[in-house]
Amino acid sequence: MRHKVGQSPSQRGGRGRDHILLRPCPVADYPGQSPRAARESMGTTWASPGWARLALCLAGFGLSLYALHVKAAHARDKDYRALCDVGTAISCSRVFSSRWGRGFGLVEHVLGPDSVLNQSNSIFGCIFYTLQLFLGEWPSRPRPFPAGPALHDSPCLTLLCLAGCLRGRWTSILLVLSSLLSLAGSVYLAWILFFVLYDFCIVCITTYAINVGLTVLSFRGAQGPKGKAKGH
Repeated sequence: MRHKVGQSPSQRGGRGRDHILLRPCPVADYPGQSPRAARESMGTTWASPGWARLALCLAGFGLSLYALHVKAAHARDKDYRALCDVGTAISCSRVFSSRWGRGFGLVEHVLGPDSVLNQSNSIFGCIFYTLQLFLGEWPSRPRPFPAGPALHDSPCLTLLCLAGCLRGRWTSILLVLSSLLSLAGSVYLAWILFFVLYDFCIVCITTYAINVGLTVLSFRGAQGPKGKAKGH
């Protein structure tokens, strides 16, 4: 079939090299999987936090801010009584004001009391919950990617797609590692709470439970795509 001179690629009924159809990352390299499962295995849902992660992170962040408030108020007034101070054996202000309430009781002995890392445990908690929230949201939305012939005509776009997939995987790994670190810190602080301070801190135990929940969500987010792919 001959084309008339002066016709544009779109007028000829074909697609020019400048015509790019956008869709999520290509799924042709994932044989045996449906398009949906292939997109999930490439990181589009690797660390999607959902409402559960959002609620846990906001609750943990709020409790960390409250712990900072209680510690500052107790430092100004030794007779200050917080809402979580139920009795002598159930006192969160006593726990927050102890030497284990700053730098986990370890930074001072390793780096010195004037180290920039010798901060209140609640500050580390705020950083952790913010990190969990942003890492969980980061790869949850797939980016458009050229489909069809444009995939083979543009190696740069192919590399961008692969980078997006790797980004999702690395984000999932960071979520799991940070969750495991918080879980280890929770076990350590729980041991200090029960067997050294002989106290029952309601705020502390609630944050430990939140950390366990975030760890479960992180592992489910990392293993979910593989499980879904096997199910198709």
